[in-house]
Amino acid sequence: MEQRDEKGPAAAVGEGEPPAGAGTGTSSGTGAETGTEQEPSGTAAPFQPPEGGFGWVVVFAAAWCNGSIFGIHNSFGILYMMLQSDLGEGNKDPALEFKTAWVGSLAMGMIFFCSPIVSIFTDRIGCRTTAATGAAIAFIGLLSSSFTKSLEVRYFTYGILFGCGSSFAFQPSLVILGHYFKRRLGLANGIVAGGSCLISVPLPFFLKIVGEAIGLAHTFQVLSALMLIQIFLSMTYRPILPPSCDSRQDGQDKLGSRSVRQQCWSQTRKYFNLRIFRRKTYRIWAFGIATAVLGYLVPYMNLVKYVEKRFQETKKDWILLVCLGAMSGLGRLIAGRIGDCIPGLKKIYLQVASFMLLGILCMMIPQCQGFEGVIVICLFLGLCDGFFTTIMAPIAFELVGPMQASQAIGYLMGLMAVPMTAGTPIAGYLNDYFGNYDAAFYFAGVPPIIGSLVLSVVPLIHQRMLKKQRLDSGKDKMLSSEAVVNGELLPGCPASEAHM
Repeated sequence: MEQRDEKGPAAAVGEGEPPAGAGTGTSSGTGAETGTEQEPSGTAAPFQPPEGGFGWVVVFAAAWCNGSIFGIHNSFGILYMMLQSDLGEGNKDPALEFKTAWVGSLAMGMIFFCSPIVSIFTDRIGCRTTAATGAAIAFIGLLSSSFTKSLEVRYFTYGILFGCGSSFAFQPSLVILGHYFKRRLGLANGIVAGGSCLISVPLPFFLKIVGEAIGLAHTFQVLSALMLIQIFLSMTYRPILPPSCDSRQDGQDKLGSRSVRQQCWSQTRKYFNLRIFRRKTYRIWAFGIATAVLGYLVPYMNLVKYVEKRFQETKKDWILLVCLGAMSGLGRLIAGRIGDCIPGLKKIYLQVASFMLLGILCMMIPQCQGFEGVIVICLFLGLCDGFFTTIMAPIAFELVGPMQASQAIGYLMGLMAVPMTAGTPIAGYLNDYFGNYDAAFYFAGVPPIIGSLVLSVVPLIHQRMLKKQRLDSGKDKMLSSEAVVNGELLPGCPASEAHM
């Protein structure tokens, strides 16, 4: 039987990087062919990660990957202003803000849109090759963005190339941690989350200074250097989980006895498992998350421009993005520990509170009478961001179980791509139409509140389904085959250890 490790639990301990959040729920790369070492007696000894050693080098590489990728994406508010300045000379287009917003939205949306596809590539060619290829694509995207002033070309170079490359580089950075850690996986994820903040938090301030000194084109070249370094760091993603020759041979024998059509259908079902959508609770949860993130990127994209217009603040506007990044990192570290203490699907209420508060805070931004008030709101916005992204994977484990959690998170991120991509351009259109950002922030606050209300019914429906299941079967089995206590099955841990 082919055994596969699950990547999703990297976030299941609650201390991995988002989307958010995340992000992260795809099946592992080379580790997907997890095998077992044969003892002399003929019994299979489960593989045990080294819990350190070279793994700490991998942790450093993963921290650099998370910090540089999401640091650039979350600092787009600075690049957004530079893009408008670069295009504004002689450009009287009234829809300029709407069109410019698509550059950053496409890039962030591609991270989520490509997530299900990345799982297939990591499954087939491994973590190291996938991550290095993704970093190379991201490098080409950023570098080529420096050689053009056309907004339409930057839709492709920054929005598509850099966004796609970021997705392919980011996800293997979480998968590979399960190859080296099991007992210390929480610590490793915590170091990755905290270490990435050392890059992402000061990056807006760095971009502000560098952008004014050397201009937008050279700023893109400087940012591309971060991705160039990531290409070499990705080479440290050395898989150590031994492949299972027997299971691979068994799979080949089974496929060899089938027709070409049956083989194609079998492989398609293997990598595109749609059975998780049969679960009512998963469908509602995924719909609630996708609804809530419609205005998720609006503060990141528009706050800097907003305070410049509203408060004429141009020297300290970078502080807003630093506060968002710092508190998001802190929220990720805290949310994991809190999530471990909350049993079952009650974890969703933590996500409900995060989205509800996030929506209210977004609508409070236009009410601020001073720059300091916006800073306070940004601190809490960052905290909410860290909470809802970190708890995403543990909830997926509770809903669909460990064997399907990777696909569940991957499909969820794919569903999030469309609303996340569309939110910022809609906010830009509202700004162009009304002449201010007030309507944009009010708009950004509504979807998280609606999404939180949808999510709040999931535990109730789950409990009702459990009661009905008990009455029908007469047995007291509380999702023994559907839910696993958070942290029971970790990335890089062979499926045989789960006693499935």
